Amino acid sequence: MALQKRHADLKEQFYARVRAETHQTPEAEKRLRGEVTRLTEALQQSRAAEKESRHRAEQIVLATAVLLHGPSDSPPNPQKPGTVLPLRPSKGTRGHLS
Repeated sequence: MALQKRHADLKEQFYARVRAETHQTPEAEKRLRGEVTRLTEALQQSRAAEKESRHRAEQIVLATAVLLHGPSDSPPNPQKPGTVLPLRPSKGTRGHLS
């Protein structure tokens, strides 16, 4: 045990030689490789979800800016602050409530 703790490189060489000669992979290594694969896939999914969330947040911010400030090429709104305007007036009302 003392030899394994002091000379981890020799331990690794020993296990590599055993694997090479017997053509077997230890059960612990199989489990760890499976776990690495699972975690790698989970990380990729998490990054994709984060990218989608960032994209949605950007779109919400842009939509909010347009709703609050209007298109940049339109003249400033002469209405008083606090005036409620319909977003889509119906054809017959032209912005007035009936």
